[in-house]
Amino acid sequence: MKATITAKLKLNTTPQQFTALRATQLAYRDALNYVSRYAFEHGKMSNKVGLQDGTYAEIRARFGIPAQMACSIPRQVGATYKTLWTKVKQNAKARKAGLTKKRYKGLDQAPKYVSPTLTYQLGHDYSFKTEHRVSILTLRGRVILPYTGYAGHVALIGQGAHIGAAKLWYDKPHKHFYLLVSLEVEVADPLPETHKEVVGVDVGQRYLAVVATPTNDASFYAGKTARARTDHYARLRKRLQKKGTRSATRRLIVISGRERRLKQDRNHIISRRIVEAHPQSLIGLEDLTAIRERTRRKRGKKARQGKDDVGEAAAQRISSESRNC
Repeated sequence: MKATITAKLKLNTTPQQFTALRATQLAYRDALNYVSRYAFEHGKMSNKVGLQDGTYAEIRARFGIPAQMACSIPRQVGATYKTLWTKVKQNAKARKAGLTKKRYKGLDQAPKYVSPTLTYQLGHDYSFKTEHRVSILTLRGRVILPYTGYAGHVALIGQGAHIGAAKLWYDKPHKHFYLLVSLEVEVADPLPETHKEVVGVDVGQRYLAVVATPTNDASFYAGKTARARTDHYARLRKRLQKKGTRSATRRLIVISGRERRLKQDRNHIISRRIVEAHPQSLIGLEDLTAIRERTRRKRGKKARQGKDDVGEAAAQRISSESRNC
């Protein structure tokens, strides 16, 4: 059985290399927004071939983007619009069935890309060298950077694991660049000799995870503290968005980082506790397909979804942790 994991590699840069990477990131983001506006003005286009034909020359001339990256940008924008069109159709179907009265507004204006994270294609935009070095394409040509990372992931790269696309991510608080590399690895199929029992995991709000075994034993992982913090951030975000000033926008960025780290930490703690408590078990997760529509209250002022991002991400994290054990 094959599984996809992400290797997080820290890039050690000189001041000149740092400037080149940052300039490439920002130019890539500006090009994404240009193509997004073009797609919106041409009938909210999602066809990547049409987008590339209409914007490739302008991307190269205006932003100085290299050839392969100039091909990746229309594909990324096309995928974004395709996802939005899918949500529009799902919303129309839900309104027709009487499940909701709200109209999906995701395509009322051109999607705006805020994150400067950019995508690299192996063999075109980046490649691995010897001695833990990687060659990365920038607006000023290629730069060769030494990297460090988790020893197990670095070993997989050196042993010839199947390597896919990568994302260049900038850690703004610490001013470091990371290369997030997709790796496809072989995972042993579960066998009756190694897995003694089956446990089920249900996720929610009051309890982020509830674990049940065939012997009727249950474990509850409370989410009261995390939920209170999440609600606080939601109220604060609403006030800041209404204010709309530049300082409010900067504050929103800080809050988003805090909330993301809160959820990641809570999900990691819960998933590890579950896996460590049931080391020789097959873990079955709740089916979360269309969970927001299926669990939303249909009537009442307090109608809201029954599962939140913390619970959903916890289920995904548990699945990942169980595969790695």
